[in-house]
Formats: sequence, structure tokens, C-alpha cells
Amino acid sequence: MTTYYLGLISGTSMDGIDAALLAFDEQQPRLLAHYSHPLPDPIRQQLYQLQTPGQNELATAMHLDVELGRLFATAAQTLIEQAALRPDQIAAIGSHGQTLRHYPDGPAPTTWQIGDPNIIAEQTGITTVADLRRRDMAAGGQGAPLVPAFHAAVFRQAPINRAILNIGGIANLTLLPAETSQPVIGFDTGPGNGLMDAWIGQHLGQHYDRDGEWAASGHIHPGLLERLLHDDYFERPPPKSTGREYFNLDWLQPRLASFSDLAPRDVQATLCELTARSIGEALEATMDGVEEVLICGGGVHNRYLYQRLAELLTPARVASTAEAGIDPDWVEAAAFAWLAKQTLAGDPGNLPSVTGASHRVVLGGVYPGKGPSDE
Repeated sequence: MTTYYLGLISGTSMDGIDAALLAFDEQQPRLLAHYSHPLPDPIRQQLYQLQTPGQNELATAMHLDVELGRLFATAAQTLIEQAALRPDQIAAIGSHGQTLRHYPDGPAPTTWQIGDPNIIAEQTGITTVADLRRRDMAAGGQGAPLVPAFHAAVFRQAPINRAILNIGGIANLTLLPAETSQPVIGFDTGPGNGLMDAWIGQHLGQHYDRDGEWAASGHIHPGLLERLLHDDYFERPPPKSTGREYFNLDWLQPRLASFSDLAPRDVQATLCELTARSIGEALEATMDGVEEVLICGGGVHNRYLYQRLAELLTPARVASTAEAGIDPDWVEAAAFAWLAKQTLAGDPGNLPSVTGASHRVVLGGVYPGKGPSDE
């Protein structure tokens, strides 16, 4: 019997709400359909403000929690209609929400995602699993990254030493050793597209650097690059996770102070190289003999970044996750459909070897959809 689960996420790039519909049967989960629902510019701008330290305005956050809940529900409903299914055929929705803050370290580690799951469950009538990170934190973990458990379930393949590289606003790696007795490791390497998006937004008013053309038109500045790489985060061993609250323009500006004469396009080229180099160095430090790196996330479309990664990661073969059966744009959303299935089955969704939790736990809260008494 085939069951259907739907995953929703708005990532750190905040370029839209990704929805993925997965079919589960005796075989591996299949990506059945997908849809991206745009974020209105006013909401995107308010989210950017809330993700900037010093701009925490509680009323705005509460308002956006409701608005995003409605948008996430609409994204789910649109995808279900496009897939020619009925809501009652969907076992559950796994909603990541939109991260506003992620503070995994210190005496009170916490994380905050908005997009009210009560609204999603009410508007769609479908049971919704949400707040998927904090139970791992309660067990002593970072609450991130969570997607490596899904990567291990669908991409681990003997006899290949494989890494999955997700490049969103932040970049993260999942290391899948061919020897199944070895643990899966996953962590955030540092900035993905986030700094590049912010820089081109400030200078050209664009949301992102299409194909990496602006970065490719500039020159990498070795001195600035080394200054950027000389950050404690890059030196820390996993488990570790980060977000826009750390790697943002406020992080960049003081490091640019000694390079004020650089052309903006040269800064962009250097930021792109920062992403590529930090990924390459992280992979080299944590996985010997990697043979294949499969890339997913928005960064797969940055041709210049892709080219630099292919050069830096040699002799490993660099390709898209499409080669392993899942379109790179929908891997994260698919993962949250899978996590919803794990939760409803009472199965754990985290990997302690990734997050640092003391043990495996069932993730998230369950918000019931429409029951027989509601008909």
C-alpha cells in the first residue's frame, strides 16, 4: 500500500516555500511532485529584519507566524491539487517552518521556527508535524542539521564513500561512509549562498547572483579570503551548526575594514571562494577517501560556485543529487516529509553522531488534522 507524506520548508535563502510530496511503499521513497510557493517581498523584508540581531520586534514575529502559517498551508494545498490527490490521501505534513534564530550553544540552547502549524493543520485538514528541532536540543544536540538522517536513508550506497552537500543560505555536509559500521557525520560548514545573496542585494538590488555571473566577473582577493577563513567557527570540530544570525553582513563589515578599496564584484568573488574553500577544507578534515559529492540546494545553480567546487574537491566526482534519484531543489522539503513519517511511526528522526544529542529521539509536535467528528 502506498502512503503519501508532504514536506514543507523555507530555507535560510528565503526564496520561497518548497513543498515536496513523497510516496512511500515497499521501495525507497519516491518524489512524486513538488511546488515552490513565492514569499511576498514585504514578508521577505520583514523576515530579513527579524533575522538581523538588534531588530527583534515581537509583534512583527507574531504577525509573521500567522502569515507564514497561511502561506505554508496554501503551498501544501496547491501541491496536492497539482498532484491530483485529495487532502485525505495525505498521511501527514512535515513542516520545518522559517528559522528566525538558531542558538545551539551556550547555557540555554534554543532555536525558533515560525509558520504556525495550527493554521496549516486547520486550513488543510491534514495532520501536521512541526517544531522538529527542539527535542533534539532537549537531548543535548544542536537541533541541526536534521536532513542527514534522510540522506542516510536514501543516498547511502555501498561501496561508495559519498558526501551530500546542501548549499542553501548556509552550507552543510553529510558524510556517508561506504562501511555501514562507521557513523554518519553531518554539520554546517559555514556560509552557503547567504553572504553572496546579502552582498549582491546591497549593491545591485538582486536577490541572488544568477549563475554566479557577478562573482565570476570579479577577482578573488587572497588577503580578504584568509581574513574571512580565520574565524573560530571554521576551526571547530563537529557537531556544529550555524545560521544567518552569525554569518551576515554585520559579520562581514568589520572584516572588510582593511580592504575598503576593493570593488564590490571582487568582494563577491571572494565570498564565493569562501563558501567553496570552507566546504573543501571541512570535507578534507572529516572524511578520508571521499569518492563522490552530490550537491543539492539552491547553490547547485550557481555555475561559478559549482565549477570551483569541482576543482577544489578533485579527485572526488561532483554531481547533482538528481543522479541518485531526487531533484536537488527538493531534497530538503522531501526530508521533512520523511521526518513526519518517522514521527507518526514513533521512530526517531535525529542522528546523535550528527547533532551531538545524547540519544536518538522522536522529533516534533503533532497537530491533528480533520478527524471523523469534524466531517
